[in-house]
Amino acid sequence: MTKLSVNLNKIATIRNARNCGVPSVTRAAVDAQNFGADGITVHPRPDERHIKYSDVYSIKANINVELNIEGYPSPKFLNLVDKVNPSQVTLVPDKPNVITSNCGWQIEDNFEFLQKIITRLKEKNIRVSLFVDADIKNIHAAKKVNADRVELYTEYYSKHYYTNRVNAIAKYIQASKCAKKNNLGLNAGHDLNLNNLKFFKTNIIDLLEVSIGHALISDSIYFGLENTIQMYKRQLQ
Repeated sequence: MTKLSVNLNKIATIRNARNCGVPSVTRAAVDAQNFGADGITVHPRPDERHIKYSDVYSIKANINVELNIEGYPSPKFLNLVDKVNPSQVTLVPDKPNVITSNCGWQIEDNFEFLQKIITRLKEKNIRVSLFVDADIKNIHAAKKVNADRVELYTEYYSKHYYTNRVNAIAKYIQASKCAKKNNLGLNAGHDLNLNNLKFFKTNIIDLLEVSIGHALISDSIYFGLENTIQMYKRQLQ
């Protein structure tokens, strides 16, 4: 069964609206774990506008499921990773001022940069995933740069799912086949939700993990966090 990693950025966004610590991001992580999440994802950005670096330490100390830290590999980010030692790091090419991740790595253009960072992380036994668009060129490059996994950026699929879901998923199917051929683990994330997740899961080969935040946390307002997590997990069965 594909694992569900719950992204807590939106919980932190609500918390940061008032300087009172409510809702608790750490409690949300523990609750999500207890409600069936297979992992927790956080994406601390340089301005700490949602997840704060202190949140990452607290979450790591209080959960037993895998912690996935996403982010651009700046010196500050890598220092955090060194200290926290998460199960997985997902490297993204975000510029500091982006609202949310909006593109994948062009790996060949950043080959030496990524290779150096991946080597550093793997020496600490941290699994490394690269956030990439669903194209064959980057899948092959991810293998050459020695990543463990790729995370397919699913915004295109989610955007076009309602008009033509067969066409929307076509390039992701090809990317998944290429990842399997290259012995790369396969993750996915961005704008996946209760409407489009099952079709994606059904058609993608060996999908190991999805990371879902915005839609899942939004749905939990209506359905409750425990029920929502179980609803998402049923889509992955």
